[in-house]
Amino acid sequence: MFNSVFPISLIRKAFPALNHDWEGNPVIFFDGPGGSQVPDTVLSAMHAYLSQYNSNLGGAFYSSKVTTDLMALARSHISNFIHAEQPDNIVFGANMTSLTFQMSRTIARDWQPDDEVIVTKLDHYANVSSWQQAAQDKGVLIHQINVRSPECDIDYEQLANKINKKTKLIAVTMASNTTGTIVDIKRVVALAKSVGAMVYVDAVHYAPHYLIDVQDLGCDFLVCSAYKFFGPHIGLMYIAPKWLNTLTPYKVEPATNVGPGRFETGTQSFEALAGLIACIEHLGALGSEHQPLRQRLEQSFQQYQDYEHQLSEYFLAQLQRFPQVKLYGHSSSQVARTPTFALKVEGKDSLGIAQKLATCNVCIWSGHFYAKGLIEQLQCEHLGGLLRVGLMHYNTPEEIDAFFDYFRQCLE
Repeated sequence: MFNSVFPISLIRKAFPALNHDWEGNPVIFFDGPGGSQVPDTVLSAMHAYLSQYNSNLGGAFYSSKVTTDLMALARSHISNFIHAEQPDNIVFGANMTSLTFQMSRTIARDWQPDDEVIVTKLDHYANVSSWQQAAQDKGVLIHQINVRSPECDIDYEQLANKINKKTKLIAVTMASNTTGTIVDIKRVVALAKSVGAMVYVDAVHYAPHYLIDVQDLGCDFLVCSAYKFFGPHIGLMYIAPKWLNTLTPYKVEPATNVGPGRFETGTQSFEALAGLIACIEHLGALGSEHQPLRQRLEQSFQQYQDYEHQLSEYFLAQLQRFPQVKLYGHSSSQVARTPTFALKVEGKDSLGIAQKLATCNVCIWSGHFYAKGLIEQLQCEHLGGLLRVGLMHYNTPEEIDAFFDYFRQCLE
């Protein structure tokens, strides 16, 4: 079933966390949707910056010049990672949530009381609460789109019915951080553009698994956090060219009013930017070394995607041995999805199961995962919410076997 060409052993060697035991036993990291492990090249890059070049932007001295060049290179790498038009379309911040709250206030400056905004029940609430609160501040009507069962996709028909000429913005996830469901963003963008509305995309859960192309999507904004795709704790945002210099951000008066810097409040985490550059290079490492970065990323991600598809197929096959477990989301590996699985065991407390698995060094999450609307619509708030098993391309079929062995013991 598994492609023996995929260099899983080489990949795992790059991650220090995957090569140590805890209290004498191996650890299974199936907690990727909450934060991935980090390769050693990222750690080395962050250490090297802090130990040799720690500075701020704009100085005439060497360490400041290195830092200025570092930030430009980070913009260039992320521009390649998401296929932005120019590096200047990339903005950095603390994380996706902070960037979204900040940008929601900027975008909402010109909203009027008869305007409307659309969010979804599939989203992490970083992409819901930020817009709900901005709408409340401006007296704007907000609609929340339901989720369709059992695949846990957004209700596109309801979305189409809610969109009208008053719609100013649609905030939508690219992939559910709970069920792994992938949303048809191009379909959402087409609906939005028919009435001149903006589209704000949360790609946090999508980014570790599939390569992003913002030009192909046609979205106005896209955000994600690097710690979800093997990097440090730093957020990044794409702003489409038409908005880069036309929006009016909240900022301190002396700060630049040109380019992406006008959206970046305070001093950035330059050590995280150093790690981010190394992270993107790591992600492109399976491509042909003489190819440009974007092509290396495309070649690498195709291999990650193929391998993760095999992991999903294997996990779903093993899950069929547990009829008492309900899966939320696509149950077929033939449908495009991330290898993230939302489970509910009949009559069992999800938190209790996660705690038992933790004693076996199996790392998984339980609860609502900040997808409050989804959990409420699925009526899964009781007994600890859902169990979430999240695989990455550094996981193995042997780990899946071990997980299900421990899982069976927890249910006995």
